[in-house]
Amino acid sequence: MTRKILSGLSSKAYEHPFDRKALASLQNMPGVSLLLKKINEYGIDRLLRLQSLGSEIRISPRNFPQLHQAFVETCQILDVDPLPELYLFRGTGNIQTYIVGVEKPLVGINLDAMEWLDSDELIYVFGHEVARIKSQHMVYHQMAIVMPTLKNLLSSTTLGVGGLVAGGMELGLYNWRMMARFTADRAALLACQDIDVATTTLMKLAGLPDEYLTTAVIEDFLIQAREFASNNFDSVDKVTKILSYTESGLSWVVMRAGELLKWVDSGEYNNLIQQTNLKIPEELEELEEKEGKTPQEKEGWNFLTSW
Repeated sequence: MTRKILSGLSSKAYEHPFDRKALASLQNMPGVSLLLKKINEYGIDRLLRLQSLGSEIRISPRNFPQLHQAFVETCQILDVDPLPELYLFRGTGNIQTYIVGVEKPLVGINLDAMEWLDSDELIYVFGHEVARIKSQHMVYHQMAIVMPTLKNLLSSTTLGVGGLVAGGMELGLYNWRMMARFTADRAALLACQDIDVATTTLMKLAGLPDEYLTTAVIEDFLIQAREFASNNFDSVDKVTKILSYTESGLSWVVMRAGELLKWVDSGEYNNLIQQTNLKIPEELEELEEKEGKTPQEKEGWNFLTSW
């Protein structure tokens, strides 16, 4: 399959409105700027990189050529340069990937992902990770990674952040991290450029190996995803919905597939992939910020309005 190289692609072109709003809410929370400063002082960025460098196998064109080529192609399509380093870590029984490093990002992928996914599906999962570089949100993504460890410190007087504020900040991070998945899934689809590939990848993330992905199973999954996306959850308590995200082991693939299908069905994906000029003019970005809510933000997964 020949994929289009999306030269000049801006993350604003595919950013999910819930991601944008959740991040704005997070940035306005008291104590966030102080926490970012402390994370920088503690050298968290360097520590996370060292954990990968000292524990995992660095991927090169020689040792794992198919894996490396899929990663290179992903970064070329999404216009990510320079190429981050890629590392392979041990199997966990399910597909896992991650990205760390604000100044010098690196991507990790586990053995299960390498064995379960074909080259097209690898491009999807790599696209999901490098989307965080495109959005320039690595600092907040990394904050979410270390938040459980820093929770006790956040409640101490040494950081000057009260426990109640810290708790609200943690929920804000969980909410934003979930909303950011919607944006990352859109970037992943732009990378693989095939909704069928995106669908099978998400199903494998849910734990289904290749041998179970029959036509009937895939069709029923798509029906389930569209049904889930059509539900109105406004009557469910906001905090209850956000707290459900604190279970990091949940993949939320049905919800994510539903949001991705809505994007495709709306025609926005096709319009974007067919554009010749993918850069968003600065005037348009400023206009979007002034206008605030988009029509999409008035319904659906808009959980966190303010804190």
